[in-house]
Amino acid sequence: MIIKVLTRFGFEKISQKGSHAKFKNSVTPIKTVIIPMHSEVRKGTLKSILQQADITIDEFVKHL
Repeated sequence: MIIKVLTRFGFEKISQKGSHAKFKNSVTPIKTVIIPMHSEVRKGTLKSILQQADITIDEFVKHL
């Protein structure tokens, strides 16, 4: 679900090491985000990911 939304915002998977994947924004290459590839992600982790990606919670919910 997180990955689907990130791809809608222009992020692409560039690498994966273990259970974590690195995504880079194709529009703003400076922005990279590390995503844990777990079945569930804690809400604090989700907030941190969205903050790093410069995506608001409202934008995230809108693009689900």
